[in-house]
Amino acid sequence: MKTSLASLRETSSFLLAGINIRTSLEEGENQHGESNMQAARLAIIVIVVSISLASSGQAESIKKSEGDYQTQNFRQWWDTDLQWHFSELPTTGNVPDFRIPYSGHDYPDRGGGTEKALQDYDRAFHRGRPLAADWEREDTGQNGRKKAPEWVQGAGFFRNLFAGLGPREPDVPSWYGHCNGWTAAAIRHAAPEHSVRKNGVIFSPADIKGLLAEIYMYSDSEFLGGEDFAINPALMHVVVTNWLGRGSHPIGIETTLGEEKWNYPAYAFSTNSAQRDDHTIEVKMNLAYSMSTREEYDFARHLKRIKYFHYKLLLDDDGKIVGGEYYRDSSQMDMLWIPMHPAQGGDEGNKRGNPHVDVKKVLALWRSSVSKDLRSKWYNIDPIDLDRIQTGNDEEGNDKEGNDEEGNDEEANENEEGLEWLDGPGAAPPAPEGPGPAEAVIELADN
Repeated sequence: MKTSLASLRETSSFLLAGINIRTSLEEGENQHGESNMQAARLAIIVIVVSISLASSGQAESIKKSEGDYQTQNFRQWWDTDLQWHFSELPTTGNVPDFRIPYSGHDYPDRGGGTEKALQDYDRAFHRGRPLAADWEREDTGQNGRKKAPEWVQGAGFFRNLFAGLGPREPDVPSWYGHCNGWTAAAIRHAAPEHSVRKNGVIFSPADIKGLLAEIYMYSDSEFLGGEDFAINPALMHVVVTNWLGRGSHPIGIETTLGEEKWNYPAYAFSTNSAQRDDHTIEVKMNLAYSMSTREEYDFARHLKRIKYFHYKLLLDDDGKIVGGEYYRDSSQMDMLWIPMHPAQGGDEGNKRGNPHVDVKKVLALWRSSVSKDLRSKWYNIDPIDLDRIQTGNDEEGNDKEGNDEEGNDEEANENEEGLEWLDGPGAAPPAPEGPGPAEAVIELADN
C-alpha cells in the first residue's frame, strides 16, 4: 500500500508534537508535579491512537474493468442493476436464520482430505473398489510427494541415512485443504439432518458433508471482486451491501492476504458511517461468517466469527461510490466469491475435480437427508433444475420447478423410491460442537 508524502509529513508532525509536549512538561515537572506528567502521557496516547487510525495511504479508485464486471455479474444473476449510490445501499443485511451456513470441517490435505467419506462412497457405488478414495489420496499428496528429512550437517552418514527410512509427512503446505469446498457446500446446501442408507451403506450427516465438500473443491465459482493484493474497500462495500443486504444471499470470503488461502461463508453485516465532506464517507463494518470445525460432526454448534473493517469511501458528484481506502486499524481481505452449481469432476466447470464421484448421486444423498420444506426455500444463484425454488410460472403458465419437458420430476421420483424411516424420533438437536448420532435413517433404493 503506497503512503503519500503528505501523510508522512502529518505523521512526523504528530511525533514531533508529542516529543515537544513531553519535553516541555518534564521541564516544568518541579513546578507542577505529577499532574503535568499525567497530561503528557495522555497527550502521547492521543497522538499514538491518531496515528494508528490514520488511513493507510492514497485512496484508490475502483478499476473500471472490475466495476463493469460486477455490474454485469449482478444483472445476470438478479435481473436488476447493481446499486452504486451510497445513500441507497442498506446499512445492515443478513440471510434468514434457516439459511446461516453450517460450521463444517475444512479437511486438511495432510489429514487425508475427504478420504474417509469417499471410502464409504466407494463401498456403495464402486462395489468396494477404492477409485474415489485413491484419487483423493493422490490429490492430497498421501501417495508419493513425501517430504524428505533434512540432512543434518555433522550428524554422520548412518544417522542421516536411517533417519530417512522413517515415516515422512506429505510434501504439501499445512494450510492446504478443502476450506473452499466446505464454504461452497455450506452456502448452497442446508446441513444434512438424517443418515441415509444406499446400497447397504449408511451415510451419516458428517459423511454427506464430506462428499459435498469434495464435489465443490474444484468446481467453478463466480468472482465478486479482488484483483489486487487486497480487495478495494469501495468494491467490497458495494458487493457486500448488494449481495448480502439487498439479496440476503451468503457469499464466500477469502480472508487472508498473501500465499495462504482461508475461505469462509459470510452471512451478515452491519455498518455505521459518518460523512467527512461532500465526497468522503467514513465507514465501519462488522462482517459475520461461519468458522470451520476441528473435525466433521453429524451435528455441530454454529461457530460465529466477526471481521472488522474501517475504511473511507470516495463518492462522485452523483453520490456513487468510486473509490476507497482502508484505515490502519482495519482488517483486509483477498477476494469475494460465490459458488456455482457443481459440475461433474473432469468435465467443463470442474476439470480438476474427482472423476470417480458422481455429483448427481451425492446431491441425491443430500436431498434425502434434508426436509423438502427446507429445500423448497433454499435460494441459490445458478441452481440445478431439481433444486430450483418456486418462483412462479413461465410465460406459458407452466410450473418451472425442476420438471422435465413432460412435467415429470424424474430424478426426484428415482431418488425417493423405496424411502423408509427407520426407528427413531428424528434428527437430534445440535450438540455443543461434538458428535451427535443421527437417530433417523432414510432408505434409498439400491441400484
